[in-house]
Amino acid sequence: MATNTRIAPCLRAVALALALASGLPSALAAPVAPPLLLAEVLRGDVALADYWVSEKLDGARALWDGQRLRFRSGRAVPAPEWFVAGLPPEPLDGELWLGRGRFAELSGIVRRQQPRDDEWRQVRFMVFEQPDGAGSFTERAERLKAIVARAGVPWLQVVEQFRVADRAALQARLDAVVAGGGEGLMLHRADAPYVTGRSDALLKLKPRLDAEATVLAHLPGRGRLAGMMGALLVETPSGVRFQLGTGFTDAERREPPPVGAQVTFVYRELTRDGVPRFASYWRRREAF
Repeated sequence: MATNTRIAPCLRAVALALALASGLPSALAAPVAPPLLLAEVLRGDVALADYWVSEKLDGARALWDGQRLRFRSGRAVPAPEWFVAGLPPEPLDGELWLGRGRFAELSGIVRRQQPRDDEWRQVRFMVFEQPDGAGSFTERAERLKAIVARAGVPWLQVVEQFRVADRAALQARLDAVVAGGGEGLMLHRADAPYVTGRSDALLKLKPRLDAEATVLAHLPGRGRLAGMMGALLVETPSGVRFQLGTGFTDAERREPPPVGAQVTFVYRELTRDGVPRFASYWRRREAF
């Protein structure tokens, strides 16, 4: 017998309530985002001798708790069983990564609910932190090397950590990474204990600043852009609204990010009113 469409939502609600009350997991329950360490932007001078430096990987953040692999949103990563089976019992924090300039390709792979082995054979889980690990970051980084070595699977690797002598050496390394198609650098304070939330224990350095905003409206194009989107009206988390009109391909203008979508843009600096200067569209933010 077919279920009445008006009754079905009620049945689902009852099933969810019973599942929650009994402590059973439910596919209908919203995922809970795990606490993670988030970087501040490197501003001004810092004592570089106090930091380890690594490349900022343009991948999908993922957390392994010893049993489950999750995105930063808390959603389960639909990885093949063999990929997860090769991970160690210790918790790991890192990025699912294909390589420089391959974020869009990676996004399609890791979002696919029916994973394809041939695609996932290219993916690496690049780890850079040991959640809840004791001691300093230097000590945790050493333990990560041992954990990855014991696992002995090619798709689990440690992000290289290195030192720089001065600001000139840091800039030279940044220039080399960006010239090779990389995104930027991360600086992790060597003596930092494990913490979560946004912290200056972790700093990011990129040639341009980036931020996120919500699409409020599509503004029509003119002249050559007639019939296409000319700009997006967006709003930042702090409530600043502005028009984002550069950085789009014609294909993106014909099919722009929908109203309500999160987009990432790059910019040089903020005005006194908090408006990004020389803002340019980068990409739609994927809700992993």
